[in-house]
Amino acid sequence: MSADPPERRSLLEDLRGHLATDRSPHTVRAYLGDARSLLDYLDETGCGVGGLDIAALRGWLARMRDRGAGRSTMARRVAAARVVTAFLHRTGRIGHDPGPQLSAPSPHRALPAVLSEQETTRALGTAESSPDAGGAAPLLRSRAVVEVLYATGIRVAELCGLDVDDIDRDRRTLRVYGKGGKERVVPVGAPALEAVGAWLLEGRPRMAVPASGPALFLGARGGRLGTRSARRDVHSYLRSHGTDAAPHALRHSAATHLLDGGADLRSVQEILGHASLSSTQIYTHVSIERLTRTYNRAHPRA
Repeated sequence: MSADPPERRSLLEDLRGHLATDRSPHTVRAYLGDARSLLDYLDETGCGVGGLDIAALRGWLARMRDRGAGRSTMARRVAAARVVTAFLHRTGRIGHDPGPQLSAPSPHRALPAVLSEQETTRALGTAESSPDAGGAAPLLRSRAVVEVLYATGIRVAELCGLDVDDIDRDRRTLRVYGKGGKERVVPVGAPALEAVGAWLLEGRPRMAVPASGPALFLGARGGRLGTRSARRDVHSYLRSHGTDAAPHALRHSAATHLLDGGADLRSVQEILGHASLSSTQIYTHVSIERLTRTYNRAHPRA
């Protein structure tokens, strides 16, 4: 922020501190970028911060839309604008908060990519036939990573944060720390536990170093596995078994297959760690879409 005038630099630093109290680093960066864009617009149009009103906000959003911003991006910018104007009003920088007058476009939510049960069975059911299945530590890790992601539906960052003691083999559960440090316990199936057991017995000891600590999954240098390496593991493993998908597709697949198997929406919400049931409901649309395709393909009067 060195190029900013002192007044703007002070405003953005104060806003950063305000945002960081209850938002993720990713959200803080996004909202600060939106705040800077809004401030640039106010300077260019001669309004300045003191002239910020609903017309200025709508003019800024119209410019963003004209530059090609999608519905999801526009929805986020409206949310950011509301936070910024509330902050400016609360700190006495503007006399009236115009943010509540903004209406946000409902973001378009594309249906998540989902592997079929046949694809997951093929990818996860052929490890024993692989000539290296009992060999290299990275392969054992990749197998365990994919199994755990699909078995539990946890996020990649949550997987990388797991410690050895987070696994309860007797109860077949996994303790997970999700967004905001919230803890939840999720069930984990026998195949995933077997894959983790093989990794702990034959793989992890080969990669561990004195500084490894309690991390369950280790990277090439013995430290905790990073999210980028975990994603590479997923792509590499699935490609070698006849398919490919991003790690998040395994989460989507787990949720969809649970619902297809009769799990109730509330249970899936708890497993995934969604704060709101509305975040989980998108998977019902995935299941309905799959059901419709099956019906149209198989029913003689479809």
